[in-house]
Amino acid sequence: MSKDIFLTNSFGNKKEKFIPINPKKIGMYVCGPTVYGDAHLGHAKSYVSFDLIYRYLKHIFPKVKYVQNITDVGHLTDDADEGDDKIAKQSRLEKVDPMAVVEKYMHNYFRDMDALNVERASIYPRPSGHIPEQIEIIEDLIKKGYAYEVNGSVYFDVAKYNEKHDYGKLSGRNIEEMMEGAANRSLEGQSEKRNAVDFALWKKAEPTHLMQWNSPWGKGYPGWHIECTVMSQKYLGDNFDIHGGGLENAFPHHECEIAQAEAHTDKAFANYWLHNNMVTINGQKMGKSLGNGIFCHELFSGDNFQLDRAYSPMTVRFFILQSHYRSTLDFSNEALEAASKGLDRLQKGVLRLENLKASNNSTIDVKAFEDELYQAMNDDFNSPIAIAKLFDGLKWIAALEKGDERLTEKDLAHFKKTYHTFYFDILGLKMEKNEGTKNEVLDDVMQLVLAFRKAAKEQKDYATADQIRDKLKALKIAVKDSKDGAEWHFED
Repeated sequence: MSKDIFLTNSFGNKKEKFIPINPKKIGMYVCGPTVYGDAHLGHAKSYVSFDLIYRYLKHIFPKVKYVQNITDVGHLTDDADEGDDKIAKQSRLEKVDPMAVVEKYMHNYFRDMDALNVERASIYPRPSGHIPEQIEIIEDLIKKGYAYEVNGSVYFDVAKYNEKHDYGKLSGRNIEEMMEGAANRSLEGQSEKRNAVDFALWKKAEPTHLMQWNSPWGKGYPGWHIECTVMSQKYLGDNFDIHGGGLENAFPHHECEIAQAEAHTDKAFANYWLHNNMVTINGQKMGKSLGNGIFCHELFSGDNFQLDRAYSPMTVRFFILQSHYRSTLDFSNEALEAASKGLDRLQKGVLRLENLKASNNSTIDVKAFEDELYQAMNDDFNSPIAIAKLFDGLKWIAALEKGDERLTEKDLAHFKKTYHTFYFDILGLKMEKNEGTKNEVLDDVMQLVLAFRKAAKEQKDYATADQIRDKLKALKIAVKDSKDGAEWHFED
């Protein structure tokens, strides 16, 4: 088993060998949700993807410190420096305190992530709990000439930073072009800034603003970008291994994080940047603003006009993992149905593993099977390939059941361990009740019936085997024989 992991670093957009700062303790920071509403399929895509990465890193390295923030202040409605705070806006709509909004939707976020079997991060820091640290860093940036105060707000001076550094190096944007483009746009609401590309570190709060803190510049609240810089460095150090998040955050959020961090410490920030791609519906971007978003709890209940039925959390997780984290995930009911059937096949394969019998010799190269799974995950956490290899494993299971292939007791134990490790520990899948009209008890009964039918066929008692099939057909249950073994489903 090779421990060499190659990942696609968004910084330079190339695949690189992962060389940790300290192999005994990996540090990873991922931008978490702004908790002003329920988690949707886009959130699920992001956090299941990074859960996969977290699980695999934990499998390879002795310790992984995973920090994921919960944004509870400072994220404005236009994701820039103007507009309303998203949480403050929601608090007015619900007529409750802003922190009541935070607690409500943070609880719902963990509820949905738990359902998807997303493992908890090591630390979930919140910006509201790190105001002193943010003020301290902002003061340092002002002292070093990288920031300036105007009328109670503080802005980062991008042009000043770019004299010694490269603003735009993550996203591949050119500072001169950005400044020229900004100069041609209206500066309404941004007249305080030296340049329109400058971004807020601290915003002056109006008396009616629901969330504000004392600062050297008066009452206000932190900007969105400074929060992640401060919290990532507090818990992982000035320089750490991996920073992750959604592709939509690469600019401006992550670009601004880098600028703040490097201006403050004069050191490299994160060594590797990982970005998951978005979710689309029939090729169109999914989002609340477009009216086509689907919340996680709606996926589980089926209570959305775009859904044909409810889908289990594991079906949703499996659906996400069938797409590479850097690839677009296109939603459709057909795709979810296919995921449901595929997951059902793998789940039955896990159950069939337990009934396999050892032989005196082996005809299957289990080590090669294991190596192929590790190769898939070492190649930029390629879950689709890993899943395909598990489906290949079903062929071995069927062949072992038929006696066409054999494994010694040692090799059989190795095969089971490998399959379980990738299915449960790395992919993070759980056994669950079958969906629709199939339930766990019924499936157990059906497996028993199919076992009797299989035994009859092995004894060449084809009349009994056909009789079992016909009786099931009369009950609207179809049996299909395949190279992986017999499968069943309800007829329409």
